[in-house]
Amino acid sequence: MLNTMIGMTLVGLFIQALIGLGFLVSSLFERERRASLLGLIQFLVMAGAFIVYAYLAWIGYLHTTPKSVIVTGGFILGVLIIGVMIKRDPPNKRAVAGSKGYTSGQIHRFDERDHVFARNRSVVPDTEQYRTYYASHPEYEEYDAQRRSKGGPTGPMGKIDYPHSGFEVAMAAACLSIPHHLSQPGMYHPEQHPAAQQFVFFEKDFSPGEATQRIKGFTRQLGADLVGIARLDPDWVYSKRGEIFSQNWKDWGQPIELTHQYAIVFAEEMDIHMTQTAPHMPTLVESMRNYAKGAFISTQLAAFIANLGYSATANHLRHYDIILPPVAVDAGLGEISRMGYLMTKEFGPRVRLGAVTTDMPLIPDKPVDLGIQSFCRLCKKCAACCPSQSIPKDDEYTETNGTLRWKLNAEGCFDYWAKAGTDCNVCMRVCPWSHERTWPHQLIVWLTQRNRINQRIFTFLDDVFYGKKPKSKTHPLLRIN
Repeated sequence: MLNTMIGMTLVGLFIQALIGLGFLVSSLFERERRASLLGLIQFLVMAGAFIVYAYLAWIGYLHTTPKSVIVTGGFILGVLIIGVMIKRDPPNKRAVAGSKGYTSGQIHRFDERDHVFARNRSVVPDTEQYRTYYASHPEYEEYDAQRRSKGGPTGPMGKIDYPHSGFEVAMAAACLSIPHHLSQPGMYHPEQHPAAQQFVFFEKDFSPGEATQRIKGFTRQLGADLVGIARLDPDWVYSKRGEIFSQNWKDWGQPIELTHQYAIVFAEEMDIHMTQTAPHMPTLVESMRNYAKGAFISTQLAAFIANLGYSATANHLRHYDIILPPVAVDAGLGEISRMGYLMTKEFGPRVRLGAVTTDMPLIPDKPVDLGIQSFCRLCKKCAACCPSQSIPKDDEYTETNGTLRWKLNAEGCFDYWAKAGTDCNVCMRVCPWSHERTWPHQLIVWLTQRNRINQRIFTFLDDVFYGKKPKSKTHPLLRIN
């Protein structure tokens, strides 16, 4: 029995040393100097423990009393620790209920005109829309006017990196041109193609299951990393149009009536090395690249569905009918985090979202419980690192428009964007869930999902290895030296 315990302990120490080596290699790949140094020390300690233990076992030292008692006690303690770490907490009933799990009262559909982007980007001074809007919302007029006086709704692009951001500004603008081009009504809401008549006979030949499989397969083939389907909750449809592109001013302030029953929501991973530069220009270029990619995917997917004889509307950076994060929750892609971003198991918050709504019969996915709510309640790293202090540090949610959540100060966040000339992304960069999914981090994510004890352990270790306020990194971004 003692030999068995010694052997299993050796195996455990060997696996632990391998994990330490894997974390060291992962830290080097992530270009994390602090984590790499501490990872090296950790690996040497783990490897040393294995070597010493193996040597003592080989010379028979561990078989003598009272050493055998210590071995037995250590083995039992190790088993207990493993048992505690792999034990799963009871499921979060709110999370598995999806967005409705966080409903606390009546939800009033959000008017897109009230969005900080729409107010400052689409409502132009000395226009009828300006006078109409601020007559009913005088509380915003002076604040928004001060913001515009500083150079525009979001300030000069790349201001934080002047005078060395010219190339990056041109890159971001190039990417942004794609969603602009695809903001034409015929692009985001395609008419049935004349040739689609030859496809109509398929309408009764395929089942919702097959349609769902084909939709997901095509979405991934177009470039999406994650895709899920939700039964569309009308509460997450904007009430009135507020963002105007392609000069379709007749739509401004008009009710948004959407009869589609389903939403196909997809996510694209943002490159970790680009987001590690936040709040500097490479992270903005990466955001715009993904928004361009999302516009391409959503319009192509909508056209595919239209070719099958169904109505479909693309939701991307330059046209939204729906509020994407709660719909993505209902589609099973993740949970809403403290910072307001969708948190996914695969990439953490390092994603950008797009969607297509449709009346095509599909099979919805189920919401997921990733342990995000308890993790975010404990962590607060994004709030501590937020340059504008716009992310709340409260332990509990606040009630906002009939929902329970951590309410981001959108005005303060937007003001910092204007100051920096980028979309910041500091919260995304520092989040412990944002690390590259090397196998050590996959193991950490798996353990973190299981219980609050692991969440406390790995939150503490993230601060130790990466710092409580990690610094941004540089990125050459196509620069030739």
